[in-house]
Amino acid sequence: MAISRRDLGLGMGAAVALPALMSRQAQAAGGTLTVAYAGSMGVLMNKGLGPAFTAQSGEVFHGIGQGAFALARLIAAKTMLADVFVSITPGPIAVLQKAGLVGHAAPVASTAMVIAYSPKSRVAPELKAAADGSKPWYKVLETKGLRFGRTDPRTDPQGRNILFTFDLAEKFYHQPGLSRRILGAPLNPAQIFSEPSLLARLDSGQLDATSGYESAVKSLKLPFIPLPNQINLSDPSMIKPWYSKAAITLDLKGKTQVLHTQPLVFYACVPRDAPNPKAGHAFIAMMQSKAGQDLFAKYGYNPPQGGTI
Repeated sequence: MAISRRDLGLGMGAAVALPALMSRQAQAAGGTLTVAYAGSMGVLMNKGLGPAFTAQSGEVFHGIGQGAFALARLIAAKTMLADVFVSITPGPIAVLQKAGLVGHAAPVASTAMVIAYSPKSRVAPELKAAADGSKPWYKVLETKGLRFGRTDPRTDPQGRNILFTFDLAEKFYHQPGLSRRILGAPLNPAQIFSEPSLLARLDSGQLDATSGYESAVKSLKLPFIPLPNQINLSDPSMIKPWYSKAAITLDLKGKTQVLHTQPLVFYACVPRDAPNPKAGHAFIAMMQSKAGQDLFAKYGYNPPQGGTI
C-alpha cells in the first residue's frame, strides 16, 4: 500500500489540525465517536480503524492525535472529552486513573523503538548500511551535521522512550556518553518536534533520522534501523532484569523527577465522562477482535502484550 505525502499529512497531522480543545457541547453530539490517541497512530486510526468502525456502526469517527501524556492531562483536567483514549505505555493511563476517570485499560497492540531515516538524506547509504547491520547504527548517527528528530519527553512517551533506548544503548554497547553525543540535553530544542509531524518532516527530507515506533514507521513505509531487544523496549520479560536499569531525569511542572521505562504496549480505555461510552466500548471491542487485530498487523503493529492495567 503506497502512501503519498498527502496521505502522510492526513495520517499524522490532520487529527492535530482539528481543534484539540473542542467545546463539550460539540464533543457530546450524538452519532460521533471521539478517540484521543497517541499521535504515532494517525495512519492506523484515520485509514484503518476509524473507517472500519464507521462502516460497522454508522458512528462518525473523530480522531485527535497528540502526545499521549498531553492528551491525558487535557482529559484529566476536563478540558477535553473523549469516548476512547488510546495510550502507549501505562504512564498516561495512570494520569486518568489518578483523576478518577478510568478504572482499567486493556492492551490492544504493542511495538518497538526503531531509528527511522530519510532516503533523501545525504547519509542515506550509511544509514542503510546500519539498517543492514554492516555498520554500527550509533556511529552513523554521530555523523557531523546529521539532523536527528525526536519528541518532547515532558509530554510524549516516545520522547521519553528514545532517551531510555539511548541510556540502555550506552550500557549494552559499552559506550559512555553516547546519548549526549547524539541527542544532546534531554530537552534539546534543536531536535524536538511534535509527534504527528516528526515522520512527516523525515519524509520531506527536513530531517535525516528520527526516533520512531516500528508500528508508525511501517505504516508510513519509511526505511528504518531495527534495534536489538535489549534496547528497543519491546520485551516485557526484560523489564525487571534489564530495562529497569534505564533512568532519565526530567524537570516536570517545576519538580525534578527520575523516571523509568515502561513496556511499549498500547492501552485503550473509556473515560467515565465519555459522551458516547457505548460507542467507546464498541470501538475497543473492535480493536480486540480478529478483524481489528488484522488491521493492527496490516499497519505494522504487533499483538498486545501483558494484561489489563
